[in-house]
Amino acid sequence: MTKVPAGKTKAVIAYITFIGFFIAFSMNKDKPEPFATWHIKNMFGLLLLLLIAVVTQFHIDLLIGDIIYWVTAAFWVFSLVMVSTNKKEGIPFLSKKFQTWFTFLG
Repeated sequence: MTKVPAGKTKAVIAYITFIGFFIAFSMNKDKPEPFATWHIKNMFGLLLLLLIAVVTQFHIDLLIGDIIYWVTAAFWVFSLVMVSTNKKEGIPFLSKKFQTWFTFLG
């Protein structure tokens, strides 16, 4: 039996749409947990990628926006699997960047 990391509930909530992100962020502000903070930063990056996809769809090219959207959706599923298996792993290359870029979330 694997040990459940502190903050797993907050981390899972973060991946439940953008509303879950805000709920998890506010829950984590009171008592920050490193596991939850890591996944909150990761979800923030995914939300920004989703925003980029939507802007691209409407203002640049529909096909490129669709591709970005579905790649982001695949990244979200991958990240959700990682949090459910108690891993602090994410999208190759991007998750490490998200952790350095979004220090204001921790």
